[in-house]
Amino acid sequence: MKFYKSREWMRLRLQALERDNYECQECKRKGRYRRAQCVHHLKEVKVVPILALTLSNLESLCNSCHNKMHDRYGTIMGQQGKRFVNEEKW
Repeated sequence: MKFYKSREWMRLRLQALERDNYECQECKRKGRYRRAQCVHHLKEVKVVPILALTLSNLESLCNSCHNKMHDRYGTIMGQQGKRFVNEEKW
């Protein structure tokens, strides 16, 4: 998506990471520590585009928590447990 490569997004993303001390906010709520790699929109860009560049609508997350927020985990070939599902087709 072109938005995520924009200069405005990259600046705001860095501000969010610095504000959150590069700590995953979801892990922090659970009393754990993980370094944040992603910045998550609390209200999704598709749903509320006007908040796309609003710092208060962002939180820093680790990759694992970000995938869980977007329900990117599921079962693969009937196996139990949560595993990442890659939706990309080659």
